[in-house]
Amino acid sequence: MLDLQTVNSVFEIMSSRGGETVALEKISSSEWKPISSQQMYGRVRALVQQLESWGIKRGDRVALVSENRWEWAVVDFAVLAIGAVDVPLYQTLTPEQMGYILKDSGSKAIFLSTKQQYEKLVAAGEIPELEHVSVFDNGDFAGAESFSEIMKQAPALEAQDAAFDARVKETKPEELATIVYTSGTTGDPKGVMLTHKNLADNMRFSTDGLRIEPGYKSISFLPLSHALARHLDYAIYANKAVIAYLPKFDDLSGAMKAVKPECFIAVPRVFEKVRQAIEHKSQGFKKKIMVWAMGQGKKHRAELAAGKTPTALGYKIADKLVFSKIREAFGGNVKFFVSGGAPLGMPSSEWFLDMGIRVFEGYGLTETSPVISRNTFDGYRIGTVGTMIPNIETRLAADGELEVKGTSVFAGYWQKPDATKAEFTPDGWFKTGDIGKIEDGFLSITDRKKELLKTSGGKYIAPQPIEGKLKADALVGNAALIGDTRKFASVLISPNFQALERWAGQNGVSTKDHAELVKDPKVKAQYEALVKTVNAGLEHHETIKKVGVVAEEWGIDSGELTPTMKLKRRVIVEKYKAVIDGFYGGE
Repeated sequence: MLDLQTVNSVFEIMSSRGGETVALEKISSSEWKPISSQQMYGRVRALVQQLESWGIKRGDRVALVSENRWEWAVVDFAVLAIGAVDVPLYQTLTPEQMGYILKDSGSKAIFLSTKQQYEKLVAAGEIPELEHVSVFDNGDFAGAESFSEIMKQAPALEAQDAAFDARVKETKPEELATIVYTSGTTGDPKGVMLTHKNLADNMRFSTDGLRIEPGYKSISFLPLSHALARHLDYAIYANKAVIAYLPKFDDLSGAMKAVKPECFIAVPRVFEKVRQAIEHKSQGFKKKIMVWAMGQGKKHRAELAAGKTPTALGYKIADKLVFSKIREAFGGNVKFFVSGGAPLGMPSSEWFLDMGIRVFEGYGLTETSPVISRNTFDGYRIGTVGTMIPNIETRLAADGELEVKGTSVFAGYWQKPDATKAEFTPDGWFKTGDIGKIEDGFLSITDRKKELLKTSGGKYIAPQPIEGKLKADALVGNAALIGDTRKFASVLISPNFQALERWAGQNGVSTKDHAELVKDPKVKAQYEALVKTVNAGLEHHETIKKVGVVAEEWGIDSGELTPTMKLKRRVIVEKYKAVIDGFYGGE
C-alpha cells in the first residue's frame, strides 16, 4: 500500500525518479514526446518562484482552467508545494459561471490554457481579488503573463534542491488542498473543500487492489477538474507509472493505438460508445460471427468473472476471431479497465465481460475524495460497485440512502456552513443522496435519491437502470426518462445518428435532415419497438407509455450532459417542455 501523508507525497515520489519518463505530451496523432521526472521537477520549481513573486501564500486560492496537458499537473503541484489551494474549473463553464466561482473562492491568480478560456475570463467582467493571469498557449493576452516565459527558467532548476524539497514536506495532512466546485445543475455551484489527508487517504486505500506497476501507461482524457480523473492521475504518478495527456477526447481512438496503455480509466458513456461503435460495424456475416462469439463468452461468464481464461475450444476460437480484435482497439496492452462517475449498467457490463474484459466499477462523490467503493482483481462482482475502502464506514438509512463516515469525507462546503450541515445526519454521517444495497460486502447503487421519479399515483421509478437498458441499443445515443408528478412514464431519446443513418439507408428512409429523419414513421416505429422490448422487463408502474425522438445528439457543449457525460435532467426537461407537455396533454 502507498505511504502517502499529503498530495505533496505524490510529487515527491514523481520527482525522485531521476531521468525516467513520467509523462507523455501529444505532438501529433502518432508522436508523443516524453517528459522526464527531472523536467517536471524543474517546471514545478520555476512556477513556484513565479507564484512567490506574485505574493501567493499558504492558504491562498489559485484557479486553473485547462484541458488535460502537462501544464495542468505543473500548476497543481506548484500550488500545493507552497501550501496554497488550487481551484480547478471545467473548460465548459460559461463566463458567468467562471466569474461566480472566481469571486466565491476569492482566487488571487488563474491559469488558463487557451485563447478561448482567456476570452471567457474577460467576458466574466471585473473580479476584484483576481490579481494575476497566465495563459499556457502563446499569444497576445492583455494583462496576462506568458506561461512559456515562466517555463524558460525550468531547465536550470532540474537538479534536486534540498531547501525546496524540505519546504514541500512542510504541508500538514489537515491543511486544505483544493476546492472542487459541483456542477451547479440544481442551483449555484458549491465549493467542496478537500484536505491533503482526504485525498491522500483515498489514494492509499482505493487503488491498492488495481496492481498498477511501475512503467504502466495511462491516457489522461477525463476532465482533471473532475475528482475521479485527478484522483487516478495522482495514483498513476504515485505508483511510478506514466501519464499520457490527451487534450481532446475525439483523439482517444488514435491515442490508444499509439500509446498502448496498460490502464484504461473512463466514465460509462465512453464504454457505451465503444460498444455501439463495434456493434455498428458488425453487419451481415460479421454480425453473425459476433453474435456466435458473444454466445461463447456468455457460456463462460462465471469463469471470466473470476478472472480466469476459459480453455474451451469454442471460446478460444471466439477470442482469436473477435475478442482479441476488440482488445486491440484499446491498444492491445490494457491490464485493467476502470469505470466510474455513473452506473455502467448490467447490459454493458455483461457485454464486456463476455469478451473477457472485467470492467472494475467504482463509486463515490466529490465530497468523498472521491472513492467509497471499488471492484478490484481480488474482489470483483459484476453489477456492483465493489467493496468499501477500509477507511470508510457505511450504513443504510431507513429509506435505503447510503450514509458514510471516514477520513476521506470532505471538510465542508466553502463559506456555506448551512449547506454543509444539511448534508450530514445529526450524528455526523454524510448523506450521499444515493439509494443502495449491500450484499456480502458488495455495494450496489440503485439510483439517485433526488433523481427518483414519483408519479402522481405515488409510485417511485428509478430512471437510470431503465435508461441504461435503452442505451444498450446501438440506435440510442442517450435517453431521459420523464414522469415526476405525472400519471405515467415517458421517454425522450437522443439518437446515435451515425447508427440511425446507416439503419435508415438500409430501410429506404431519407437521411438528409435530422429533423425529418426522426419524424419518419419507420424510424418512430423502430424506437417504439425498442421501448416495447424494454417495457417487457419492467414493473407495470415503470412502463413507458410515450416515446419522443429528438433531432439533436445531446452533448457537453450543448448543455444536456455534464463534463462526465451524465444527464442534466432539469436542463432536458426545460429544453423539451413543449414535447413533454404534449405527452401529458390529456392530464
